[in-house]
Amino acid sequence: MILDGKALAKEIHAEIAAELAPVPIEERPKLVAVLVGDDAASQIYVNSKMRACKKVGMPSEKLELPASLSQEALLEHIERLNADPSVYGILVQLPLPQHLNALVVAQAIAPDKDVDGVHPVNYGKLLMGEPSAFVPCTPLGIQVMLERNNVDIQGRHVVIAGRSNIVGKPLACLLVQKGKNANATVTVVHSRTKNLAAFSREADILVAAIGQPEFFTADMVGEGAVVIDVGQNRIDDPATPRGYRLVGDVAYDEVAEKASLITPVPGGVGPMTIAMLLSNTLTAFRRYA
Repeated sequence: MILDGKALAKEIHAEIAAELAPVPIEERPKLVAVLVGDDAASQIYVNSKMRACKKVGMPSEKLELPASLSQEALLEHIERLNADPSVYGILVQLPLPQHLNALVVAQAIAPDKDVDGVHPVNYGKLLMGEPSAFVPCTPLGIQVMLERNNVDIQGRHVVIAGRSNIVGKPLACLLVQKGKNANATVTVVHSRTKNLAAFSREADILVAAIGQPEFFTADMVGEGAVVIDVGQNRIDDPATPRGYRLVGDVAYDEVAEKASLITPVPGGVGPMTIAMLLSNTLTAFRRYA
C-alpha cells in the first residue's frame, strides 16, 4: 500500500482553506519566505510553498535577496519581519551562501514566528515535550502521515537513518515523547553506524533520510515494515525531458515488494512538508488570536 503524501496534503490544504475562508483577506496570516542567492533547487522549493499558500488563500511573500548580502543586512530584514504584525510565519530557505551563519540566522527569527521549527527555543521545547513547540515541518509531516493512515507508533521500533537537524534529530525527539501517536522505541543510525543493515532489518517503521540514492535495498528491510523515504536525489536520465529523475534513499520497486506501507518519491513526504509549513503558520495565527 502506498502512503500518498500528495493526496493527504491536498486534504490538509482543504482544511486550512476552510478555516481561513471566513477571515477577511487583510486579516489572514502572512507567510514570508526569505531566499538568499539564486540556488535553482531553493527557487523551486520556495515557489512550491508560495503556490500552496495561494491555493489555501493564505497571503505570502517571497523576499529575494542577493547572494552577496551581508549577515548584518540579513538580520535587519529578519528583524523587520519580526516586528511586522501582518507576518505570522518566517522561514529562511536553506542552504544559505557560505559566508552566512545559518545558526545565527535561525536564532534571529522570533520563536513565535518560527514556523520552520529551527529556533533553539523551539528545539528545546520539542526535546522537553512542550506542546507549544513549532516542530520542523518534515518530521511533523511524517508523524501526521502515519497518524492519518492509522499506523500505530506506540511501542513500535522506529529506525531513523540520518541525524540531521531538520529531519533525523527532531523526528527522534518527536516520536519518543509520551503522547498521542508517539511512545515509540527509537533508534538513530548514521554513516558511522556499524552493520547498519542489522538495525534497519529490525525496524517496524524505517525512515530513510541519509541523502544516498536507493541506498536501502530489499535485503535491508524487514518483511511487512512501514517505509518512509525522505530522500530527494537527482539521477541522470537522458530519456526524460529534464535529463534527470528523482529517486529516494530507498530502492522503491524491490522494497515495495516487502513493505506493508511505503512512500513514493516524488509524492510522499515532500508534499506533507509544505502542508505542515502552512499548518504551522495557521497555528501561529490561532495563538495570536
